[in-house]
Amino acid sequence: MSTALVILAAGKGTRMNSDLPKVLHEIAGAPMLVHAMKAGATLDPERTVVVAGHGFDAVQAAAQDHDPEAQVVLQAEQNGTGHAVMVTREALAGFEGDVVVLFGDTPFIQPETLQRMTAARADHAVVVLGFDADTSEKYGRLVMEDDALKAIVEYADASEDIRQINFCNSGVMLAKSDVLFDLLDAINNENASGEYYLTDVVKTANDAGLTATAVSCDETETMGVNSRAHLAEAETAFQTRARAALMADGVTLVDPNTTWLSHDTVIGRDTVIEPHVFFGPDVTVESGVRIRAFSHLEGAHVSRGGVVGPYARLRPGTELAEDVKIGNFVETKNAIIDEGAKVNHLSYVGDAHVGEKSNIGAGTITCNYDGVLKHKTTIGKNAFIGSNTMLVAPVTIGDDAMTASGSVITKSVEDGALALARAQQVSKPNMARKLFEMLRAKKAKQTKGKV
Repeated sequence: MSTALVILAAGKGTRMNSDLPKVLHEIAGAPMLVHAMKAGATLDPERTVVVAGHGFDAVQAAAQDHDPEAQVVLQAEQNGTGHAVMVTREALAGFEGDVVVLFGDTPFIQPETLQRMTAARADHAVVVLGFDADTSEKYGRLVMEDDALKAIVEYADASEDIRQINFCNSGVMLAKSDVLFDLLDAINNENASGEYYLTDVVKTANDAGLTATAVSCDETETMGVNSRAHLAEAETAFQTRARAALMADGVTLVDPNTTWLSHDTVIGRDTVIEPHVFFGPDVTVESGVRIRAFSHLEGAHVSRGGVVGPYARLRPGTELAEDVKIGNFVETKNAIIDEGAKVNHLSYVGDAHVGEKSNIGAGTITCNYDGVLKHKTTIGKNAFIGSNTMLVAPVTIGDDAMTASGSVITKSVEDGALALARAQQVSKPNMARKLFEMLRAKKAKQTKGKV
């Protein structure tokens, strides 16, 4: 059976106290909406439809940046979750498979949970996702008879007996497309809020002689984010799960609580991550790498045997081949560094290609920006760049070439050549003493005038 994904993302999120739509607040470097889309994508949906309202243009841009094929439809007035699904009718026209309804502010539904819901749909018209919670929580309750879901009762409307049920409603639902829209057509907004509730679909299904059921998951999967405090809790939940998964896959996290991962971080086995390392989006670290403490990586690829840090920053476009060493207080950006090369300390390598086994001395800077355009520096194999060299791009340093310490290199250097580009040293006897005496006298005079 083919599947379509509907993600409800129209809410403003007043409690976030933000101009940004709630679903665009980030967890692990990606909007909550993207987390929900990634979860649903594990079902290989034929169509993905996002329902947006507040901040429509921004939500549409984020959704289609992640999945260009996603359709984004407008819920101009927020008249309830049932109404939100109703506005997808045109986008799903002609689709005859199952529809899974997720929420853009509930980012942690797991793939295996969605698979169990899909399996349950084979025997029931409607499948709801539930979770066990403390009976004091004010969630809607799922009323079951064996495996049949008879009703979803909101806490405010529940009797004391119903409130003692600890099986609660997550809001996530799955049903065949035509059945879902027929059931939605049968619900009404005759309630205190004057809204159309998706939960009423269960009652209309039972009234129509159709069966509904509920699948259970861990409560952490259904975590909704409605405030900044919830956002922080969700970040912690993501990091805890992601760290545990990495360690189970053979990655050493020396201090897991100080390793911060992105939603798409990939790290190979037998890699060691020292304390206080931050991974931004789009980072892949292969096996057998060591990332030393207090390093920051984003948009970078580190190959086998690499060593990065401490206090290194790898910016987007960094590509490190095998056995590359990036040392303390080194920054790279849009840089390809070939096998066995070293940039050990206090350097900036940007818009550059460094050849195999070349050594970049301390304080080296690729001067890549002229105030308008970026320019490239190319360094050949086995080159030696002396400390405090300024490489003024565009410039090429040949294979086996060398630059003298303190040089400002503005012209390309041929293979095997030594380039020196610094002013001749001049020494003036006794001038230092005279200069200091003059400066001290000037300072004394200034100080006396202020008394």
